[in-house]
Amino acid sequence: MKKIEIELNERSYPIHLGTMECLEHAGAVLVVTNPKVGGLYLSYVLGRIRAREVFVCTIPDGEAYKTLESVEMILESAFNHRLDRKSLMIALGGGVIGDMVGFASGIFQRGIGFVQIPTTLLSQVDASVGGKTGVNNAFGKNLIGLFHQPKAVYIDPLFLKSLPPREFGAGVAEIVKMAVTFDREFFEELERGDLRDHSFLLEGIERCVKIKARVVAMDEREQGIRAALNYGHTFGHVIEHESGYGHYLHGEAVGMGMVMANTLACGLGLLKESEAERIEKLLARYGIPTRYTIGDVERFYDLFFLDKKSENQKIKFILPEGIGGVAFRDDLSKSMVLSVLEAFCD
Repeated sequence: MKKIEIELNERSYPIHLGTMECLEHAGAVLVVTNPKVGGLYLSYVLGRIRAREVFVCTIPDGEAYKTLESVEMILESAFNHRLDRKSLMIALGGGVIGDMVGFASGIFQRGIGFVQIPTTLLSQVDASVGGKTGVNNAFGKNLIGLFHQPKAVYIDPLFLKSLPPREFGAGVAEIVKMAVTFDREFFEELERGDLRDHSFLLEGIERCVKIKARVVAMDEREQGIRAALNYGHTFGHVIEHESGYGHYLHGEAVGMGMVMANTLACGLGLLKESEAERIEKLLARYGIPTRYTIGDVERFYDLFFLDKKSENQKIKFILPEGIGGVAFRDDLSKSMVLSVLEAFCD
């Protein structure tokens, strides 16, 4: 078992990598999961919890259920089981479960503790770390939420054994994202290695967690450098919105968004065409879709303004500056952006 610490003063917490250890809590615990994950791993996790009382709340599976209605289900369960301010919520699932449980615990009685037990590769390398929580609505992705740091994160590789290939690929997209924006050497290792090899995968997870921990410690509330972790997301969130949440996995949309961001970066001279090709080739190796067909470029463009990073009617684009660097741009003309979008039309 390895431990990585997120340094946030009084909100600091450990990230445990390896076979899950015993989780002890003096008060009541509410474990929130979905039917698929619960059927596979609930008994495994319950056997490692030592608490006064342990309750279970099961909510529907999928991005389409990442809503205020699902959060209300979690809150109702918490009230029905008489949780109090000393109680703990545990998120057992992927990024959707983690985001909703983080949000629910953050607003229940003005905030109680929660623990992340991520079960997908995407949530293990990214979503479970850093305290971003929230839900989607008709206007866009994660537009309702708050920053609420967990008390701990348990990353157990056992959960990845049952991961379908598409879910695995979605997680790889987030690994590539971190390497492109923060670590050229890591990216080159990814080109040489194979994340389907268990030992190499564990090294990759640890590398990503350390990057995320360092970035969050520098910029907890995403006022600066943490926004770099949204490379591919500005385009990817529009893809998810346009195609209907659930058609593409989040990581798949991010992968296609990275390719779009790369095209823009190449046009600005920030990224070489050869570098963009290397990134796309690495994504495609794991079955991640890299091309999204835009039907209406004006509509696609307008949806950028629902992005949380947009300010004063300016779209902030997170773009790779070579491999291993990142640039923020909010000064791009509409015509320049539309010319990029048109490259992804039929």
